[in-house]
Amino acid sequence: MPDINLCLEALSALSGCSVELTSGASQLTPQDFVNIVALKQFYKQEGFKELEYPSLGTLSLQDDGDLYGPPPALTEGPPPSIKATMKINIQDFFDPMFDYDFTNIQDGNTQFLRGNEKYVRPCGWNRVALRVNQRYDDGNGWLGTGKDAWPVSYHGHNMDGSLGIILTHGGDPSEEPRFLETAANSLITTEKKGRGVYSTPDVKMAEKYCKTFKSNVDGKMYKVVLQNRINPKERKKCQREDVWLVYIPEGRNDVQTRAIVQESIRPYGLLLKKV
Repeated sequence: MPDINLCLEALSALSGCSVELTSGASQLTPQDFVNIVALKQFYKQEGFKELEYPSLGTLSLQDDGDLYGPPPALTEGPPPSIKATMKINIQDFFDPMFDYDFTNIQDGNTQFLRGNEKYVRPCGWNRVALRVNQRYDDGNGWLGTGKDAWPVSYHGHNMDGSLGIILTHGGDPSEEPRFLETAANSLITTEKKGRGVYSTPDVKMAEKYCKTFKSNVDGKMYKVVLQNRINPKERKKCQREDVWLVYIPEGRNDVQTRAIVQESIRPYGLLLKKV
């Protein structure tokens, strides 16, 4: 496992919170963490400035900038908002038994499957495993390699409707032919962004939109991405093959929106890559 302080910095960079250690129980679970990352991006693209999350309170949706770089220059106007603090316990948040360093691995033409779908392994990245084993009521089948496993997806910090997979005129993914036609037409009109949470099965694409931070541990720059499993029943394949959407219908309140994300995306790895 990489230096624990580096891992905390990576979690802080992704979430926009100040992630600290505690000897007690973790304040939030890995599932809460991916909820926060996904919901912050979703509400930001919806035009909101803040997100309310249970046990954390109000989270700013403003750009965090370089979390560990020099402080911004003083300007007139209100002071920047104070970052929420998230406390985690190493023992119940991370699972070192399943860490895997892909930094110097190249798969070439070797193919891997998860849930009978192609799995592009995160070659070039160092994976820090999150403790999700036996944490869900439906067991661990979603995390396996068999036909019941969920496909792998990667979440980059800035993945949203600007990727070009755009819903316009009320397109509904449940009506797939109409949805695909609407998405195709919207590639030309680009009238508004799609409504939902975006991820990708291609780690190289996630890297283009990932968060970068400078570490106080070694002074190096790092990229960070979340490795997740995505519920195939909730995921919608978009016009672009390398982009997946968890669709959030209009009219859903905060609790319902959080439930959709929680039922659709489960994290299991924190990926780090030195720039």
